[in-house]
Amino acid sequence: MLSKVIPEIKADSYIYFKDNIMLVFVIPLKSAKVSNSWERVTQLFERCIKSVCNQTSPNFHVIVVCHEKPKIEFTNSHITYVTVDFSPPNETDPVAKGDTDKGRKIMKGLIYARQFSPTHTIAIDADDCVSKNLAKFIQQHPKSDGWVINQGYKYQEGSEYIYIKRRNFYKMCGSCNILRYDLNYLPESAEYNRGYGYYRYYIDHGKVRDVLRDKGKAIKSLPFAGAVYILDTGENLFDNSKRLRFSIFNRKLLNQSVKDEFGLYNLQPSQKICQV
Repeated sequence: MLSKVIPEIKADSYIYFKDNIMLVFVIPLKSAKVSNSWERVTQLFERCIKSVCNQTSPNFHVIVVCHEKPKIEFTNSHITYVTVDFSPPNETDPVAKGDTDKGRKIMKGLIYARQFSPTHTIAIDADDCVSKNLAKFIQQHPKSDGWVINQGYKYQEGSEYIYIKRRNFYKMCGSCNILRYDLNYLPESAEYNRGYGYYRYYIDHGKVRDVLRDKGKAIKSLPFAGAVYILDTGENLFDNSKRLRFSIFNRKLLNQSVKDEFGLYNLQPSQKICQV
């Protein structure tokens, strides 16, 4: 099967892809200008992108939407970087400002994904890790409305333990909604200078399942743990350390099997903490 070559303004070089892309991952990356440590953001992102590209099926693509392309050693033909020059959101609350920027980057990535004709998409937070079995599972169920990641893991950076979240994972972690492409309900003419409400569907990940249910689209629970929610990184939009309170019965040693499935590894301490 011949690969297509499509030129794209503001994207890296040319895009090479096959006709059978089933799943597109969209990763919104925060700007260096609003990072506590761009070095740390880059470390977290590189682990995330390695995890995403570790899929057991080749029928996927990754779109990273960013103000500045991070300088990392890892490369992969499945990745496209889309750079944007959005102005800072007008929101006054820091969390709402960050969420608005995240939402418009997700929208931008989803619209860009249209050229790949994917059956499904999923937005991934740039510091999380995902199961290597996602693309293969989607490939086996191309006509499904989608899934929420109901079960996953919580991980505090640097810990030797990991915690299983047996239900409602999608209510706390943004890396959670696998949707048939048309169920993204993208606008015909997207705007990227709007407020929080305009991007709410792409931000309020815990409510998407209910929104779709009201529209007669009952998305299912993914039948396996789909992602690892990374906490206490120093770069989360809000302090999520309070979410580390777990029952000891949900705790287990971070073993090699989990590391291999999710591409999880310890990061080197960041040498520079600075406001760019």
